[in-house]
This record gives sequence, C-alpha cells and structure tokens, in this order.
Amino acid sequence: MRKQSDAGVFRITGARRGLAEDVRGRQRRYVISMLVRTLSFLLAALLWNIERHVAIVALVLGMLLPYVAVVIANAGRETSPSLPSTYLGSPPRPMIEPAPAADATDEADRETSKKAQTQS
Repeated sequence: MRKQSDAGVFRITGARRGLAEDVRGRQRRYVISMLVRTLSFLLAALLWNIERHVAIVALVLGMLLPYVAVVIANAGRETSPSLPSTYLGSPPRPMIEPAPAADATDEADRETSKKAQTQS
C-alpha cells in the first residue's frame, strides 16, 4: 500500500461526546435542579414560622428554578471552541535561504576597486 503525502491526518481527540452521554448528562442536571427545588420548598415550609425572610427566599428559588432547569435541559449539545482543530495539515516545507542582496555585493566590489586604485 502506498502512503499519500497529500492526505491530511484527522485527530479524534476533538470529537464531541456521544448523543447518549449528552442526553444522560442533561437529564442528570435536570434531576439535580429539581431536587434543589424540592429541598427549597421543604426549607420554606420548615422555616415559615421561624425565619420568614429565609423562607421567602427559598420559596422564590423553588418557584424560579423549574424555568432555569428547563432552559438548561433543552440547551442541546455543547460546542466547544477551545478544542484543537481536528484536521492537521501537512507540515510546511523548509525554506531555502535567499541569496545575498545585489546591493551588498556591488558595494564590496566598489570598495575593492577603490582600494586597487589608491594603491596604484
């Protein structure tokens, strides 16, 4: 088998998570937020006659959390721009050093001719 030099190399480290794993993660975040909501309602019920300000804050948290949880659960698959590119191009070819500039060569020739003229 002949290896093609122009063929690019693909990395798999930049691949996204699988769909099943993504759905499982979103469900887990939703269940956790609903547990926090339930705990905040229980806390509001327990603290209603003891510390009314904390109970009201817990009640408001319990009322607002479902909206936030639904938005988080329906956010969809994540895109991660910080991952490296999945395509590695061919390495750049080394460059040949440029020839010396013509001006520098001309100046050296002029100096040599001036020295020859002054010596004669």
